[in-house]
Formats: sequence, C-alpha cells, structure tokens
Amino acid sequence: MAPFRLSGLDPTPFAPLFALPDAELARRNMVRMFADSDSGYPCRVSLEDAAIGDELLLLPFEHLPEASPYRSSGPVFVRRHAKQRVLAPGEVPPYVTRRMISLRVYDTTHRMIDAHVLEGPEVAACMTQAFAHPHAAYMHLHNARRGCFSCRVDRAS
Repeated sequence: MAPFRLSGLDPTPFAPLFALPDAELARRNMVRMFADSDSGYPCRVSLEDAAIGDELLLLPFEHLPEASPYRSSGPVFVRRHAKQRVLAPGEVPPYVTRRMISLRVYDTTHRMIDAHVLEGPEVAACMTQAFAHPHAAYMHLHNARRGCFSCRVDRAS
C-alpha cells in the first residue's frame, strides 16, 4: 500500500458563501466565476478541474492555520455543490498530474522540513520518498506556477 492519501477540503464552510451577492463577496476578497474552459479552475474540494459553465468561488483560504513560522493562506477555487473527495491510498488524480507541483513536507510542529518542485507525473514517487523521512507528518501540494494551495497529503492508515 502506498504511504499517502490526498484529500479535498471540507465543503461545509464554503456552501453558504455561494448565496452571498457579488458585492458582499468582493467585500470579503472573494470572486464568483464561471469556468470558461475544462482546465484552469481546479476545485480544492473535489480535487478535479471544473467543467465549462461550473460556478466557482475564488477566495483566500488559510491552509496552514497552526502556530508556526510557516502559517499561511492563499487563493483557492471551490465549485458550487462540490463533494469532498478523499482518494484511495496512493491515488493521484489528473488534477495533480497535469500540473507542475510544489510539494512541501511538514513535521508535527508544522515546520517545513523538505520541499520539491516537480512535474505532476513525478508527484507520487516523491510523496512516497518524502514519507520515508522519520519526521514527515504531512504534506501540502501547491500549483507551482500560480502558487495556489492544491490539497493536503496525509499518511495512509
């Protein structure tokens, strides 16, 4: 069994945001968008690219909220009615393999202990190798070109 599992964000906190008017979204630094292509709008809940016409929100998301020098947030896309996706151990979706990825490895104190920038097809092997490090607790994937948070990677149980 592969030592890793990717998971999407919980959609619960995002669902009520879709009911807000665009002016209120703007006040919160969020934007409503509709996908105009089948790539370029990666949903962080479903871990797949939105289809043409899908409604999304582009919003700031604190992906590392813990007390750490690496505490950070960044932009994410979330599709309306997206279901949280938790992949099978070792599964890496096309959402990841089609992109250049920044892989960041954290320890239990939420400090970065390793990092790599690689093409999507190389991600699975790199995650497997990274979890061989005795202090690796979890990883974050980011889209390297735009810097957006992609998803969290945990050890498969």
